[in-house]
Amino acid sequence: MRILVVEDDETIGESLTWGLRAEGYTVELVADGNEALWQATEHTFDLILLDVMLPGLDGYQITSRLREAGNWTPILMLTAMDAALDQAEGLDLGADAYLTKPFEYPVLLAHMRALLRGRAQQRPAELRAGDLVMDPATRRVHRAGADIALTAGEASVLEYLLRADGRAVSKTELLEHCWDDFAQADPAVVEVRIHHLRRKLDQPNAPRIIHTVRGVGYRIDPDQP
Repeated sequence: MRILVVEDDETIGESLTWGLRAEGYTVELVADGNEALWQATEHTFDLILLDVMLPGLDGYQITSRLREAGNWTPILMLTAMDAALDQAEGLDLGADAYLTKPFEYPVLLAHMRALLRGRAQQRPAELRAGDLVMDPATRRVHRAGADIALTAGEASVLEYLLRADGRAVSKTELLEHCWDDFAQADPAVVEVRIHHLRRKLDQPNAPRIIHTVRGVGYRIDPDQP
């Protein structure tokens, strides 16, 4: 899952970025409202954590412009402005939820999970490919009943490939959605992570799960030998 964090307080922004990355999210941090609008317009995110008081455009203006442009990425507003009218304004402009500062980190994560579930309500609760099953909420994975321990990065790549539903996914697409600072990342890191995933997922006398599509990237097909 790719998260855009818009926060001009350096301490809060870095803390959120560190914590969310530790949870396995891919995070882009910006501190300016104009940059935030550009990022949200030019790139795809699963969720936006949006401060209200920002240099340049404020959180209300960003929300309004995104919704007017037909961008319905879930927005969770984070702000010290706790007046009822402030919250009502943000929600009326198109924000999906509102969390006042200071907040407890577990509460933030719970709000995020709720918004991500709402966005993906048409998706299955479990992702499957043959005898491979992944619970995207807990990131638990098992194949043929045996649990498989994955790192946060490995789970992120596997989830993205499973959600592609058999479509071939390029290295560039995986980098953009599963790595921080993807623009500077070497595509070779994708090959390394796929190699590690295959070592954990593939079993003797069982079909390979992740297949290489020459000139394109990778796809999941448990029925292909």
